[in-house]
Amino acid sequence: MKKILGYILLTLVVVSCGTGSGHFRIKGRLRSFNQGEFYVYSPDRGLTGMDTIKVADGRFSYETTLGDEATFIIVFPNYSELPVFGKSGTTAEISGDASHLKEVEIHGEKNNEDMTAFRLSVANMTPPQAKKAAEEYISKNPKSIVSLYLIRKYLINTKEPDYEKAYTLTKAMVDADKNNARASMLLSQLKELRHVKKGGRLPSFSATDIEGKAVSGAKLKGKLNVIISWAGWNYESLSIQRELRKQKKTYGDKLQVVGICLDADTTHCKRTVKIDSLQWQTICDQKLWESPTVRQLAITTVPGNIVADSNGKIIAVNLPKDKLKELIDKQLK
Repeated sequence: MKKILGYILLTLVVVSCGTGSGHFRIKGRLRSFNQGEFYVYSPDRGLTGMDTIKVADGRFSYETTLGDEATFIIVFPNYSELPVFGKSGTTAEISGDASHLKEVEIHGEKNNEDMTAFRLSVANMTPPQAKKAAEEYISKNPKSIVSLYLIRKYLINTKEPDYEKAYTLTKAMVDADKNNARASMLLSQLKELRHVKKGGRLPSFSATDIEGKAVSGAKLKGKLNVIISWAGWNYESLSIQRELRKQKKTYGDKLQVVGICLDADTTHCKRTVKIDSLQWQTICDQKLWESPTVRQLAITTVPGNIVADSNGKIIAVNLPKDKLKELIDKQLK
């Protein structure tokens, strides 16, 4: 009984003190979302793998350990995403209507205040206008973690990536803060990514797959070769893989595929490979964006893909599912 009372008192002390140093909390209330859950992951190691946030009566609260600032991505049931920026000892408070996610607001720390203001300002802009606004924000805020997110969203993870502009803006961020490890890593990837484009050569790479077998670019001898990046927390990448599975069954050895899983846990990766009956080699070294293979191939997005012919010449990069299917059918039929 004394032990139980001790736990209760300790809990009350922790709650009364708010979010402690070394922790980050996300809490809030969303109208039009009474019960359920959504997912959260971090593209820059703020969180290992993917976690779940439970929602009851429209309210939710989630806390995690955090030593440095990091980006968290909340994934809603309709697969739309909301970026939240965390710092040790702070709380991000989310409010709004789940049926109007573009208007959801996040308060509690400057980065989230800035991102909220930016999202609201571009909500009704055309894609080119929003991209221009993002470039202006990045130029004015080269030391902000928000700028790194905007580079990926508007210049890299798009149907028409602008790698040259992304490189220029990222270099400005590194010049403004030599200790910005995340920007430095992205700049290194972009140096290679500028050459990983249609008409270029497939970079050489070698790794070990989840079964302990060697895999390399030299082994890709298909008439068409596809390298795909995917993760268990990204529905679109899983959907692309399932379509590739159908095409692999149709075209056999003419189509060669290698998967690169960005999950932080090989166990989860193996489970997905088994459930989806994937018959090609999959790399998952649990190093996420710091994976040597990810760097060798200049992969900066999930989902991502590189399509090369039998001579290693790149035919296409980062095609959406329908365009990738169309290209494979056209080349192999």
